[in-house]
Amino acid sequence: MTHHKPVIGLVGGIGAGKSTVAAEFSRLGCFAIDADAVGHAVLREPAVRDAVAAAFGADVLDAAGEVDRKALAGVVFGDEAALATLNALTHPRIAERISRLVEQARRDEAVAAVVLDAAVLLEAGWDPVCTDCVFVSAPNPVRLARVRSNRGWDEASWARREKTQISLDKKASRCEYTVDNSSDIPHVRQQVQQVFHRILAKSRA
Repeated sequence: MTHHKPVIGLVGGIGAGKSTVAAEFSRLGCFAIDADAVGHAVLREPAVRDAVAAAFGADVLDAAGEVDRKALAGVVFGDEAALATLNALTHPRIAERISRLVEQARRDEAVAAVVLDAAVLLEAGWDPVCTDCVFVSAPNPVRLARVRSNRGWDEASWARREKTQISLDKKASRCEYTVDNSSDIPHVRQQVQQVFHRILAKSRA
């Protein structure tokens, strides 16, 4: 029955709180994959690190010779060609690691379902790995306040990164479920439980 185990993709704007929703799914026995963390691991691979330095110059490396993600972000966000180059170097490796993690988690009897928290899930074309997609929504002022306090970004940085992603209406239209993450944890928890029960019921049908 392992092949019927759901793989739930989380989609939403920057600062919508996908990681909060992922944590709630984890509480229900899901194995969460954080694509951002996978991306960081990929940038530490020597071959990828060298290719990134070759493409963008030694300025994107820190004193220890590792990729300085802040410096790299400064180069690629706002420059479509540079971002496309970076994605071409990293996305196939990230996809490979994600597939491996999904397979491992699906084979684990203790795992109820797999949750994939990936900011660029749709943009990178990783959604076919998912059996279900959940849109995490929160109003713009809430999202902006979150990225200011959690990531230290200003409005311009937030807007610049948001522009590199598919529009929120399109994201929402690609998802069968929505979780409103505009208020508190109990409100999110209740919705995640409802969505999860519906996804499990569908997978067992």
